[in-house]
Amino acid sequence: MLRRWAPRAFQSIAAGLPSQCAICRAWPAQPICDACVARFAPPMPRCTTCALPVPTGVARCGACVSNPPPVDACHVACTYAWPWPERIAEFKFRGNPGLATPLATLLKSSLWVEAAIEQADIVLPMPLTNTRMRERGFNQAHELAKRLAPAIHDPGILLRTRDAPAQSELSRAQRLRNLRGMFALEPLRAGAVRDRRVVLVDDVMTTGASVFTAAEVLRRGGAAHITAIVLARTDPPA
Repeated sequence: MLRRWAPRAFQSIAAGLPSQCAICRAWPAQPICDACVARFAPPMPRCTTCALPVPTGVARCGACVSNPPPVDACHVACTYAWPWPERIAEFKFRGNPGLATPLATLLKSSLWVEAAIEQADIVLPMPLTNTRMRERGFNQAHELAKRLAPAIHDPGILLRTRDAPAQSELSRAQRLRNLRGMFALEPLRAGAVRDRRVVLVDDVMTTGASVFTAAEVLRRGGAAHITAIVLARTDPPA
């Protein structure tokens, strides 16, 4: 009992202590201070269904108009550029799930995200492979989801059916082939998404292949509305 209680107690105590901003090193400050959020995660016009940058006044990019993705909306907090890759890597690769709270706060404070969560019936994290879970000990998308929506997040509905080669070095077409059959709904709970408003949470979106493949599974399962919310989006070169 003590072993299970101690980490939670330590996190609770630590949350009330002064901290240093992980970006600008200001002290005392939030783990990611307001000034750094304003500087490095400013609001910008993005396509409403893939979250790529678009000119002011444009709602959807040409690719989404001609080939709509299987989500009704997609919102991101920031561009996947300095200083966010380092913070996200510390969060998910270096055993620091304590960064989940400030990163979730950054995500929830982004335009349209809080409204999407308030309107959702259920919030689902992108699932990890068993190999990644063993390596990290936690699913970073789940850590974000449970802070964004404590009452309605559910990590047991959307499943990852198998391991696969890393996506990072693959083209979009290769990623899509790599992901075929990768996601499924838990058979005994598949009806949980039918006619529901679903929010899908992930940490990083590169081409969108993973999120859109998972969304297709939710759509086939009868989801009425799907919103993807993602911490950081890789934008094309300027």
